[in-house]
Formats: sequence, structure tokens, C-alpha cells
Amino acid sequence: MWRRPIYKPFPFLNPQLKISTMGAASSNALCFSSIITKTAPTPSFLTKHTITHFRKLPQRFRNDGYSIVSAKTIHSSSLNAFLQSNANDTAVAWNKAPEIVINGDGKAEAFGCRDKVVIVVLLGWLGAKTKHLKRYVEWNNLRGIHAVTFLVDVKELLWFDIGARLEQRVSELGNELAKWVMEEEEDGRERCFIFHAFSNTGWFLYGSLLDSFQRREGLKEKIRGVIIDSGAADPLNPKVWAAGFAAAILKKQSSLVNGLESAETDSKLQKVEPGIIESVLLSALENLFKFVLNMPDVNRRLRKTVNAIMQHTPPCPQLYLYSTADKVAPYKSIELCIEEMRKKGIKVFSFNFGTSPHVDHYRAFPNIYSSQLHNFLKECFAVKQR
Repeated sequence: MWRRPIYKPFPFLNPQLKISTMGAASSNALCFSSIITKTAPTPSFLTKHTITHFRKLPQRFRNDGYSIVSAKTIHSSSLNAFLQSNANDTAVAWNKAPEIVINGDGKAEAFGCRDKVVIVVLLGWLGAKTKHLKRYVEWNNLRGIHAVTFLVDVKELLWFDIGARLEQRVSELGNELAKWVMEEEEDGRERCFIFHAFSNTGWFLYGSLLDSFQRREGLKEKIRGVIIDSGAADPLNPKVWAAGFAAAILKKQSSLVNGLESAETDSKLQKVEPGIIESVLLSALENLFKFVLNMPDVNRRLRKTVNAIMQHTPPCPQLYLYSTADKVAPYKSIELCIEEMRKKGIKVFSFNFGTSPHVDHYRAFPNIYSSQLHNFLKECFAVKQR
């Protein structure tokens, strides 16, 4: 019988700790303590909807195209049922691409299914839901690419241990990806990866997986391309962390992620001031992260992850999708990362969407976004890996 394990909270944070918002008017003060004082939820990797142990990985890909893996059984259903069953969102879902892919001209065209089997690992932004990644799953499935989605709920990080609670889930995902990719298809086709990471959360998840791959021979060579959407931005900057958490907590109520119809230049964007609640939340989070990011254990783990990305990156092409208007991931820091990768000899492609908000480039510019992905994948599978 499954029993709830006993967790020890992060040493610096008492479960009853209250964070006051000094300086704000009492009528508008944000009760930020209500976020912290709630009993910490069971991490999603322990819920019945989440992967625990797998026996036969191929069972994940069912013939109907969409499947959800749970701790007890593997369920399969139509797309509508798939989305309905994910009301609380499954942390990891495997989605099978159709065997035959037909493009708009009626000709078979696929990046997978011909001489190799490709899986894209979609690493969601903080607070992303299954429905948010659905369009990316479908885009890849229509091109013969299987998809795995990995979600991180804000509640998993409410104790602000910056990823410690995700390590088990990431480790499990890494083990299963490694097991899958190192085997061949029955017809002898090679298996390989494409990583698609969203925001800094997805970028850090990619780094954690990459770090685990260092200790396994031949795994990095299986990565054929890396796509970074609104990520790789100043990873140890408290303001970046605060903006990411505030956007995830406030969601559509946040000016950090809402599009601005008249936003065309930096000067116009700077004139838009966030509401009082958002301002207080950002200030509280920034002060908190100034402390948290300097904690020895947290700082060590973050630097280890960033080092895996910057120093041990695979030799495959990379694509960076970002925008000047992004208030969560500063575009200048992303461009610095791009330059660093190019200095290492990595073939890097990039596109600045200009006015689209954080992780909203596909919705804002669907045709351009799709074209960028398509051209990049053509490059990935045309380049001979070193």
C-alpha cells in the first residue's frame, strides 16, 4: 500500500513563515503569506496521475495517438478525452505521431518515420498546463515526430527549494528517455531526440537532463536539435526568477505575459506600469530570491545545471525564439547566450519576434513560428553530427 512520505521542509523556511509586504497601503497590501502558510501539497510526481515506474516503454505509444501514463495503468483515448482527463494535468504525457504523415500538397513528408524515429521532449514553462502544450504536440505529431510533455506546477516550488523536489521526477524522465533512445525500432531505425524548452524553467530542466546524460555514453549524440523558446535568460538574476514566479502565480492577470496591442518599441513598453498587487508580489519575490539564490546548496545546483548547458552542450544545431517585448526573459541576456554558443562552434539560429509576450510567440505569430521550426528541423536532419 502506498504511504505518503514524510518530507522535511527546506531549512530556511518555516512552514508557518509569513512574509509581510512593508510599504504598501493596507487597503492594497498583498497577503503573500497566504501563499506560504498553506500546507505544502504532495509533489505531483507522487500523485496517481504521474509516472512512477515503467516496465515496457513502447506501451506508452498507443495507436490512437494520445496516451497518458499513470502509476497504475496506461490509459488511451481520443484527443477530447485526453484533454478532459488532464483537468488536473498529468506531469508527463507521451503522444504518438501517426505512422503516415500527409502535408498540404498531399505528399508524404515527415522528419520522423522514414529512416529514424524522432521524439521531441517539450519541457513546459512554470505553471504550464497540458492544454498549453497541445498545439506544440500536434505540430510535431503531424510531421511524424512523437512528443513527450513535462510540466512543472507552481505548487511544486512553493517551498522555494529551487528544483530540489523536481530532481526525482527529472531523474525518472531521464532514465526513461535514455532507455527508449538507446534501443532500436524493430525495423532497425535509429531513435533520436529533439529538445524544446520553454522559458527558464524548461531551460533548467533541459540542463538537468543534459547533466545526467554526461554519465551515459552515447546519449548526447542522440540529441539532434535544441529549441529554446523564451529561455536562457540571466539564470542567477533574482529579478528574472521573481518575474517568472509572478507570471505563473498571477497568470492572465499579470502584465508580464499579456500582449500589448500598441507595444512597438521599448519606450512604449516601459510606460506600462503593473498593478499594485503585481508590484508588491514582484518586490517580495525579488527580495526572497536575493536570499535563496545565494544559499550554498541552491547556488551549487543551479551553477551545475548552467554549466552542463554552457560547457557540455551537444554538437547539434540550436534555435532560440524570443522577443524584445518579453518582460520575463530579457532579450539581451538571451542574445548573450546565443553569442556564447556560437563562440563554442555551435550552429545557432535565432529569431526575435519583437512584440510577442513571454512564451506566446506561436500564438502571436503562428505562421512565422511554424516556419522557423520547420526550417530548423530540416537543418537538424541535414547536418551530419560530429
